[in-house]
Amino acid sequence: MKLLVTGGAGFIGSAVVRLAIARGYEVVNLDALTYAACLDNVASVADDPKYAFVQADIRDRAALDAAFAEHKPDAVMHLAAESHVDRSIDGPGTFIETNVMGTFHLLEAARAYWQEQGRPQGFRFHHISTDEVFGSLGPTGQFTETTPYDPRSPYSASKASSDHLVRAWGETYGLPVVLTNCSNNYGPYHFPEKLVPVVILNALAGKDIPIYGAGANVRDWLYVEDHADALLLVLEKGVLGESYNIGGENERSNLDLVRTICTLLDAKRPRAAASYADLITFVKDRPGHDARYAIDPTRIREELGWRPSVTVEEGLEKTVQWYLDNEPWWRALQDRAGVGQRLGTA
Repeated sequence: MKLLVTGGAGFIGSAVVRLAIARGYEVVNLDALTYAACLDNVASVADDPKYAFVQADIRDRAALDAAFAEHKPDAVMHLAAESHVDRSIDGPGTFIETNVMGTFHLLEAARAYWQEQGRPQGFRFHHISTDEVFGSLGPTGQFTETTPYDPRSPYSASKASSDHLVRAWGETYGLPVVLTNCSNNYGPYHFPEKLVPVVILNALAGKDIPIYGAGANVRDWLYVEDHADALLLVLEKGVLGESYNIGGENERSNLDLVRTICTLLDAKRPRAAASYADLITFVKDRPGHDARYAIDPTRIREELGWRPSVTVEEGLEKTVQWYLDNEPWWRALQDRAGVGQRLGTA
């Protein structure tokens, strides 16, 4: 099977590309190479004969049509997106253009190609989304696939819009679509503006470790390589027209997560006279910060037999070690626009 993976030089997309190549898929990685993308993420497969790279923007319909015509994929895995909530607060327009209009152009290009190929039954358009489209939970409850949408940030609103477009193209045009909504990812190659790498890299630099508000916001944490495994399973065996929530079954408050990372660093690269936890600093919360996300993974577990392979403590140990072992990778990204700055304070 040949996959067209959009955003394959990003964090989650590159994990999908690496795993798909390892499992024998042919992969066409289509990426615009925006600030959060890095071709080093896929350097391990770049010379594989089953891999091809196309630099193109999903907002460019002509480029999409050309990619479909040249590479003739059997399936699309759509991961390309603007994804940082703080950046969406400062500049929502880019999120609407990429996540909404980009998805529209990709759907239209995929539909045209699918129709030209005679509507092959095996074709799939797999749209990868987020649990943030469901809004914010209280102390109890979990998101299911039927939870009403209630996005609270420009980012989550743009992703909710893209989800609706994909479902509409499935219903109206018969495009064979499947959707997934995941919880917070972490792991190797995570761009250094997100919480987990910020904590690791600030700690190593002896800088304050910022935590929004009181650190009480709760997330379900999903190791990125587990997520990639689930995505390929849904692509192969998911029911057309359905959505699957993918969670790590690892709820933690932000403060607990940060303390766990500090404890791991204390053991692996101890400071001279204190714990890394002494660097924790509470800062003003961001606008509209959702209190809690939690995934009910019953559907993907019962229908497809998938469960995460690691606990958050096991995944964080792997992640911390990866950042300690790969300093050249993250140092090269620290000069990119916005990295290391407080964003989203509007």
